[in-house]
Amino acid sequence: MSDDELIALYKGSAEPYYAGVLFQRFTQQLAVVTYRYLKKQADAEDALMEVFEIILKDLKTHTITNFRAWAYSVTKHHCLKKIRSANDKKFKPEAVLKYIPDETNYDFDPYLLDNQLDDLKKAISNLNTEQQVCIDLFYLQEKSYKEVSDITGYPLNEVKSYLQNGKRNLKGLLSHTVNEH
Repeated sequence: MSDDELIALYKGSAEPYYAGVLFQRFTQQLAVVTYRYLKKQADAEDALMEVFEIILKDLKTHTITNFRAWAYSVTKHHCLKKIRSANDKKFKPEAVLKYIPDETNYDFDPYLLDNQLDDLKKAISNLNTEQQVCIDLFYLQEKSYKEVSDITGYPLNEVKSYLQNGKRNLKGLLSHTVNEH
């Protein structure tokens, strides 16, 4: 059966078996995602089970056109919430770029040196207004793409674009700063 057929059967019957078959198809990929973010096997396994519970609940009410992409997004955001929660319920500005894949040797951890924190704040202030607003709402205030769109009035695709371009620009600004130090 296709993903769409399994989703339809689950929505029609609320039988967890159908969602389980669907989830099982992507379990290995989602396990890699949870481990990549959480780093500890036990935490990753717990998060994967929590993601399955979220999917069981949300699958009933959401319209899913691409289950794989949606499940990946749910998994990623769940892991980020767990990380943020572990950081005293407050996602600190100095940790924003810790979650941005980066090819430089600029090490982002919660205990950034003062000059690194200053570099990060300066880099964010050098972004255009739209990118600053979207990065603040999405990463610092933990808003979803849709919430950022609703708050700013930007279409969803523009929000995603501002976030993607903002992250890329921050990486460029910071890698340039690293070379100066």
